[in-house]
Amino acid sequence: MLPIWAGTAEAQKTRRAPSHHGAHQRPADGQVIETIDVKGNTRIETSTILSYMVVQPGNRFNQDDLDRSLKTLYATGLFKDVTMRRSGGTLIVDLVENPIVNRIAFEGNHAVKDEDLRKEISMRPRAVFSSQAAAADRQKLLDLYASKARFGATVTPQIIKLSHNRVDVIFKINEARQTLINKIVFVGNKAFNEARLASVVSSKETEWYRFFSSSDEYNPERIKYDAELLRRFYLHNGYVDFHMINATGELSPDRKNFIITFTLDEGPRYRIGKMDVRSSLRHVESKDLKKYIDLFPHQWYDGTAIQNNVTGMQERLQATGHPFAMVRSEIARNPEKHIVDLLFDVNEGPHVYVERIDINGNTVTKDKVIRRALPMAEGDPYTPFDRKYSKAALQDLGYFSTVSVDQTQGSAPDKVNVAANVVEKPTGEFSLGGGYSTDVGILGNGSVKQHNLLGTGMDAGISGTVAYYQKQVDLSLTDPYFLNRNIVAGIDIFGIENNYQTYQSYKEGRYGATLRMGYSYNNYLSQSWSYSLIDRHVGNIFSQSDIDTYGYQYVPSYYVQDSAGWSLLSQLSTTLTYDRRDNRMRPRKGFVINVSGDFAGLGGNVKYLRAKVDAQYYVPLDSLTGNHDWGLQFKGGAGYMGDWSKNSNVSIIDNFYLGGENLRGFLQGGAGPRSGHLNSSTPLPGQEDLIGGRFIYTASAQLNFPLPMGDDVGISGRYFVDAGSLDGLRVKHLYTNAAQDGSRYTPVTGNTLVPRVTTGLGISWKSPFGLVNIDGAVPIRKSRNDRLYPLRFGFGQQF
Repeated sequence: MLPIWAGTAEAQKTRRAPSHHGAHQRPADGQVIETIDVKGNTRIETSTILSYMVVQPGNRFNQDDLDRSLKTLYATGLFKDVTMRRSGGTLIVDLVENPIVNRIAFEGNHAVKDEDLRKEISMRPRAVFSSQAAAADRQKLLDLYASKARFGATVTPQIIKLSHNRVDVIFKINEARQTLINKIVFVGNKAFNEARLASVVSSKETEWYRFFSSSDEYNPERIKYDAELLRRFYLHNGYVDFHMINATGELSPDRKNFIITFTLDEGPRYRIGKMDVRSSLRHVESKDLKKYIDLFPHQWYDGTAIQNNVTGMQERLQATGHPFAMVRSEIARNPEKHIVDLLFDVNEGPHVYVERIDINGNTVTKDKVIRRALPMAEGDPYTPFDRKYSKAALQDLGYFSTVSVDQTQGSAPDKVNVAANVVEKPTGEFSLGGGYSTDVGILGNGSVKQHNLLGTGMDAGISGTVAYYQKQVDLSLTDPYFLNRNIVAGIDIFGIENNYQTYQSYKEGRYGATLRMGYSYNNYLSQSWSYSLIDRHVGNIFSQSDIDTYGYQYVPSYYVQDSAGWSLLSQLSTTLTYDRRDNRMRPRKGFVINVSGDFAGLGGNVKYLRAKVDAQYYVPLDSLTGNHDWGLQFKGGAGYMGDWSKNSNVSIIDNFYLGGENLRGFLQGGAGPRSGHLNSSTPLPGQEDLIGGRFIYTASAQLNFPLPMGDDVGISGRYFVDAGSLDGLRVKHLYTNAAQDGSRYTPVTGNTLVPRVTTGLGISWKSPFGLVNIDGAVPIRKSRNDRLYPLRFGFGQQF
């Protein structure tokens, strides 16, 4: 009788009954295994198989060891069937090898591409096939479709046997229709209606216009995120005891839609009562910190504002000689009066220092580029904020796809080792673009840029624009850490040709270079300097002979003709910026002030001084509307320029111009001093030269607001009121005295400080083919013969 240890699918748990062939007798337990005879293997070496087994020649037959060997061979995934039996002192191992995967294919998929499906599965061609691996990959594909709201999808692996023990694996897919959110229900809400809460969560009920959005697709992770959004919303609005009881998604009986239910307990609404500061820091009195409290008594409790206040107070302390200062907020509820007393507890945190900084994962970017971006160095104090800001600083470089900053214990309790782990991404950029703008017409552009040149952090690029009314090429190089200091330095070499003859009577060309340098005094105050050397040309001006040659044609005024020809500008400029905005790309609150000055005359034949100040102020309206898309934006600016030498080549192309972007509703340069054309006979109606001025001021108030369906299609709206004016003639010669100037007499209109005012509406659309901006404005107040432009729009896309 020959004992058999079998390895079929069920035999891993239950051994087969003994076979009854042959005359061999079962040896006594403990008999020595003299040899192991492996049969059935064609691809896998016998020595490899023996290395997987627990029992070896010289060991004794032992049922437990043989069972363990059987399971070990199965665990390799190399075998479809394994059987062990003994014949005398020989252990015979019969194997059936798993086939090799020849090809993997997908059938029936349309919503997901083959390459995306292939990324999800583990099985690969020329790898060993097993039914367990096929089942695991099937589940991975089902999970992928579930993440795309296709919960009714089915995946069936089909195995096609080929010669030489190979198989093709075909995943037959029925993608089914998307399982969208049909209804979002809120249970327990009293203070806010369902429409208000629906605007808070990111999940949306399915509607026909949400074809550009995935917000109506059911996603369990998004539901968890929505529950957190609701919690923050209620805390932001004073509901300290808010509790999310449950957030569930239920599939309808027909498996076509989901119903999302948020069950919540709002609790009472609280106001802020007493506010105090308790300080245990040396040389820091509690009374001195009260000025840093941005809240006020009796306002509704706002968890977001309180946390921002904690963060701001702690950062101020750490920046003023208390690197280990820690601030915590404590609240004491009075449920009867619905009052929350607030205490800011300021104390000394643990003294921890950076022992070592390790940089991992960078293959192109040099270590020093990463180290200089970190807000700390070896030996510096280390606080929880350092970790947060280190990650943000590295992400802001734009060189890495993922960034993590980890800390481990150093050689002593007060030391930590910090590891910056990065995964680099391509930093080269090639783009072609096209679009339309009101100012330059149909345009095409292209650029080649490298934002991390040779891993040094330098930014280099060449770009060009060709438009109906403009041509431009620009070669630039920028070093963000010039001379290994916190100085940004760069150079631009450019050529620009503008054809203004749709609304002016001349063309302009500029060819030159600009050297740039900038530095920061602190997180908010920075300054930049630049020196420009530019060769300019004003030309293509019609003359009286053109009238005689070509007939009825207009001729520019003498003010334009005086600016014709070449001039050389040598200019030194500086800008001082104080920026307290919350986000420099998409600000919602805070302000920024720019003070700039230009001095022309370090060589060249153009000599003037120009000064300008601009300010912007942003006010979020979250507390009134509960929606981040509502906000106010105020802008204002003023500028003046004057010539400091009688020998200056005065040209109207250096003047200030009003209209267009800085005064919507007017043509670019259409508000301000204007002079009539010279004509051969009857003056052409409406044809005037826009000659700019010395003094300009502008002001603007804008309300940004969301639009119905805006979140889903990427549309937002704005209402604005713009005002401004421009005056002060700055020309080479004045021809405004009829008696003195004779035939050259050229009157000027629009030269007044009386404000022009417009109001209007605008929309921005993040469309699939690029950002579209449309502004429509009507004048409330204008000067006679001002050039209006009631509708401005532009769009374009990089591709």
